[in-house]
Amino acid sequence: MDNKKDNFKRIAEKRTNKIIESISKLQNLTNTSFYEYTDEQIVAIFEAIQKELDKQKKYFNNDKKKSKKKFEL
Repeated sequence: MDNKKDNFKRIAEKRTNKIIESISKLQNLTNTSFYEYTDEQIVAIFEAIQKELDKQKKYFNNDKKKSKKKFEL
């Protein structure tokens, strides 16, 4: 049983850190020397991220509606 707990902890930490790193990289898009964006695009990005976070949180509460829809602007 401890093996399952250890596996979960190891994999969860690795995946969570990858997600945090990826989200942090969004900050690079704020460089207006290279990028131009609208407020609507920013809202769409963060709404999509929040929607996916909410959906994944439900999985841990046994509400397993699965969707593989990719985000597009």
